[in-house]
Amino acid sequence: MIEVRFHGRGGQGAVTSVEICAVSAIDDGKFAQGFPSFGPERRGAPVLAFLRVSEKPIKLRSRIYEPDVIVVLDPSLLAAENPTLGLKKSGTIVINTGKSAQEIKNMFPGFRVAAIDAYSVARDELGIPIANTTMIGALVKATDIISMKSMEDSITERFGRLAQKNINACRRAYNETVII
Repeated sequence: MIEVRFHGRGGQGAVTSVEICAVSAIDDGKFAQGFPSFGPERRGAPVLAFLRVSEKPIKLRSRIYEPDVIVVLDPSLLAAENPTLGLKKSGTIVINTGKSAQEIKNMFPGFRVAAIDAYSVARDELGIPIANTTMIGALVKATDIISMKSMEDSITERFGRLAQKNINACRRAYNETVII
């Protein structure tokens, strides 16, 4: 089982990302759980969302405390909290950043890093800096837990007429994510 914890801010699409990933994993014939953790927060407040993907049925029903992977949608969260808290020693950080992958690796030695400037990709492909589908592409490249085919199908189902732009952002992030 692979456990992923998403760190974002309200309105950035962390919860939507988890839902799309869970549906995609199920379409791939896997078992998945996707769920948020937030209270009455407002837009812009920190939000956590959780994803589990497994080849076997998932019986665990708690939030994820020791993820294999963290996905950071908003780089400002690095200053506000410690998103690597509980990340397994062999864990992967998938991060939206304007910094190089090496700079992030230096900040978090010992972890595998997958870096992408998701805001730039989203602005180019979507016209707005909402990085959720972009970060899904980076997650798929970093983990291979979900196929791009099922991801594209789920994005199409979720976004309808806006799907192609989101698929383009997802594919571009997949191709441009740097992993070290």
